[in-house]
Amino acid sequence: MNPRDAKPASTDAPAPSHRTSAIVWMVLLVAGLVVGLWSLSHVQLRPEKTTRDAWLNGSAETAINQSLRLPGQSWIEMASAAARYRLLGDLGEKVVLGCPQWMFYHDGLRVQPGAASDVVSQRLQLIAHWRRQLQSHKVQMLVVAVPDKARVENEHLCGRTMTASLHARYDQLRRTLAADAIPFVDLRSVLEAQPEDMYFRTDVHMNPAGARRAAQAVAAGALALLGARGDQRFDISAPTPPEARMGDLLVLSGLKDAPEGWRPEIEHVAAQTITPVRSGGLLDDTPPVEVLLAGSSNGLRSNFAEWLGHDLGREVWNLSMDGGQFSGAMLKALAQAERWPQSLRLVIWEFSENTMSLPLTEDEKNTLRQITAPVLASANTALR
Repeated sequence: MNPRDAKPASTDAPAPSHRTSAIVWMVLLVAGLVVGLWSLSHVQLRPEKTTRDAWLNGSAETAINQSLRLPGQSWIEMASAAARYRLLGDLGEKVVLGCPQWMFYHDGLRVQPGAASDVVSQRLQLIAHWRRQLQSHKVQMLVVAVPDKARVENEHLCGRTMTASLHARYDQLRRTLAADAIPFVDLRSVLEAQPEDMYFRTDVHMNPAGARRAAQAVAAGALALLGARGDQRFDISAPTPPEARMGDLLVLSGLKDAPEGWRPEIEHVAAQTITPVRSGGLLDDTPPVEVLLAGSSNGLRSNFAEWLGHDLGREVWNLSMDGGQFSGAMLKALAQAERWPQSLRLVIWEFSENTMSLPLTEDEKNTLRQITAPVLASANTALR
């Protein structure tokens, strides 16, 4: 046979099959869909995140996104947070490390991004507005701003500093309230430069010693408005042996479940109870409510409200709330104004100093619009 007549061997290889990779991707996609649907079915949104406005401004979607969790994601996030702390001294976006073992909330050192420059002035308008509302109910108001931990425990910051605008914020509040003759308790001198710590190392709240001193000062300011101390007696238990207490800054930084040595040390705190004494008789009526505490989470920690009632000689109607920021508890109290007992004489409005600089909530914006609307209407009438 002539070699020229031979047909060349075929160089075309058989086309590879993509069936295996397609099946793998299909399985992964179905698994992702199942996990996503399962996660969505377990999402629990707060009521304010289910409104029409929340869906329009994207906050509802953000809340859902934060709630979606993959299997093992919590462990991965904890391990990452522990490594950042151990190797870099980094605690994430919301928490900063001061001296060893001391944690601080970032918003106590700098203004949160997105907050307007006049947000403090706007909140001072809200204070004056709600004071007038309370006066219409013949109820007095006492304002209490708990100083930020970074201000009081500044010797534990180890080089970190509070910005100048935040440092001046407390004096701005004090001067404005004094000019408007609104009763105010300045807790700075009560808590600063004390021989013992006034705040927890791994938490933003006052510890038992700080809460005790703060309650005494607030009670003194309240009694100046109420007159004599009440005659309600309280039973004070002996402190229990110290027990481990998980600080909220450990939780916020993702180190709640980190092993020892890979997070700041957990504090141990003794518990104590302060309860009103009852006679136990059939005619043992509850004393009339005279004092309402519209407080932040400080009102729910370290027996602050209980010591306040003890020092007043009156039981305190405690409407303090976690996550209420600047005005949550006050708005909650005002929403019940029509049902307030006739005996109510004083509302103690307590909030954390740093909440004054947070972006306005929707409720606060709505209230400000209600305040300014009559003023604008009057101005327009005058121009005509």
